[in-house]
Amino acid sequence: MVTESDLDKLRSLQEIIYEKIGLEKGIREIPKLLGTQEEMLSRLKETFKKKYKDYENIKAEENDLKNRLFEAESSREKSEKNMDSIATQREYEALDKEIKDAFEKEQQYRKDLQHKERLLSELDEQIKQQASLIESQEKDMEDRRKKIEAEISDKQKQIDNLKKKESKLTENLDTEVVFKFERIIKNKMGIGIVAIKGNVCMGCHMILPVQFANEVRIREEFVFCPYCSRILFYEESAEGEEDYFNTEDTGALSDLDEMEDEEYEDDDEEEEIVNIDSEE
Repeated sequence: MVTESDLDKLRSLQEIIYEKIGLEKGIREIPKLLGTQEEMLSRLKETFKKKYKDYENIKAEENDLKNRLFEAESSREKSEKNMDSIATQREYEALDKEIKDAFEKEQQYRKDLQHKERLLSELDEQIKQQASLIESQEKDMEDRRKKIEAEISDKQKQIDNLKKKESKLTENLDTEVVFKFERIIKNKMGIGIVAIKGNVCMGCHMILPVQFANEVRIREEFVFCPYCSRILFYEESAEGEEDYFNTEDTGALSDLDEMEDEEYEDDDEEEEIVNIDSEE
């Protein structure tokens, strides 16, 4: 027998379960925000690594150019010293060519070095900016992670308290009914128990057979709406409200299906008549 106390327990349980579901959903959603920030930080670090690698490569090229410049300068200076000891025109021309070639190399190396220095300067500035941004992002993430952990801990405490209340309310209730009830609340926006007025479910507003409404009214056991699955309890219609209860209707839910089939057949007949008329 379902008592008024059982129904009150379900109403209280409904609020507890709905609040618990909301908290659990909040716990699942919280890490997603941190995940987005972590992904952005990861991309920023990858960019930083790439720029630092570029910097090292250009730095190596710069060092190589400095060595080449030193060799070219040394070669030119050596050739210039040898100019004092030449004896023939051919020796002069060959040495003069060496000096000019070395000088041209020096100029090209200096030009390339200036270009590398500009690139290094730009990359160095970018690397410093990104390093500062990464440091700031990491600090912000650490602060947010602590807040999230505290928030999750707080929500979990609330859930644990709700579970204790839920456990007390469900001590004498059928476990299968409680299990179904919780699933209904999850699927029906927090509403798992509704009234039936006359023979109309106030959850889905479907008209139910009188026999089914009577089963709800006598409260022998928990009755679930066949349409929206919610637990039903009987409530007298207030004065002035439309009452769908038809005492002549003693059919069952199967009668509703038969009536719907007849309606479909009538619709088909009407459609056929319309088609015939249109052809004529």
